[in-house]
This record gives sequence, structure tokens and C-alpha cells, in this order.
Amino acid sequence: MNHFAVTNRSDCMIEAMIALARCSKLQRIIVAGSNNAELMFELERRGYVHAAATANRGRSTKQYDVALVDWRRRTLRALEMTLDWLVDFLSPGAVLVVWTDPQKTAARENLFSILEERGFVIEDGAVQDDGYAVSARQHQVKPIHRAA
Repeated sequence: MNHFAVTNRSDCMIEAMIALARCSKLQRIIVAGSNNAELMFELERRGYVHAAATANRGRSTKQYDVALVDWRRRTLRALEMTLDWLVDFLSPGAVLVVWTDPQKTAARENLFSILEERGFVIEDGAVQDDGYAVSARQHQVKPIHRAA
């Protein structure tokens, strides 16, 4: 008899986000968006012991290596505002994965622009029936010191 693994769309989304982030179970992960508490608990269940939801994030001390953002059924404009404060929680070189509703090419390009304006470099993406995910790494910019 064949046994089939039962997976729901949420499991597929989490697996895709983890794969895009290429994160280890020891990295500090911050979760934001629609179901951030559920996503955090699912990550902890899978052994990602340093996962935190934005509701219990504490102070912004650039301590997180990975940000997973579930942005389904929300506007890109609202994402811009969330990213503006979320970047303060990310360490230099941190990875950000954003999961959105299925999008047309123009909307994806808008998402790419939003991320690039905030100092992220697009690395990868994944298209599924119920959504689109993109991973981006925070660009490490070294300040230029000018002589007086």
C-alpha cells in the first residue's frame, strides 16, 4: 500500500521560504506578515529554535540573520512601510524572503524595486500556484570616509 505525505499549502509555503533563505536551524529568524505567530511556531516545531515573530521582537539591534515575510492579501505599499522598520532588525548581509500572492510581471518588478530601494539584492524566486516568493540579501555597503 502506498502512503502519501499529507501537506497543505502552508507547509509548501514554509518549505519554499526556508529553501530560498538557505537558513540553518541555529540562525536568528524574524517572521513578519499575515500569520507571523503561526509561522514562528511552525519554524520552532521544525527545529528553528531562534525564530521570533514581530509581535515579540524587542528592540531593533540588527540581530536577525533571516527575515521571512508572509505578505499575502496585502498591498505592496504596506510592505514598503513594514520593510522600512524591519531592516533595522537585520544584521548586515541578512537574507529576506517575501511571500506574496501570485503576481503579474509588472507587480513583481515593483516588488523588486521596493527591495532594491531598501538595499537588497535579489537572489532567487519561486512561483507556486498559490503565491510567489523572492529572496534577497541585504547589500553590505561600506561607508566612504572623506578627508576634511
